[in-house]
Amino acid sequence: MTLHWLLTIAAIFTAIAAWAKTRRLARRLERLTESYWELRYEHSQLRARVSRAGLDETAPAEPARGSGTTAFVPLSSLKR
Repeated sequence: MTLHWLLTIAAIFTAIAAWAKTRRLARRLERLTESYWELRYEHSQLRARVSRAGLDETAPAEPARGSGTTAFVPLSSLKR
């Protein structure tokens, strides 16, 4: 009978520990979710500021003009 009570008490303590850990993880998930949405908002704000400033990196860059440019050479000219 004593073993039965010891197992019951151990199960209760295990359940309490699991419940406490679940609560901590739920609060952490809530903080991480809030941080995620704050970062997304800040990212969109910064993207808007960059595009207004004309520094949008998705815009095509102008080709670099230098002395070492490579020209297209057709294969037919190499066969001769």
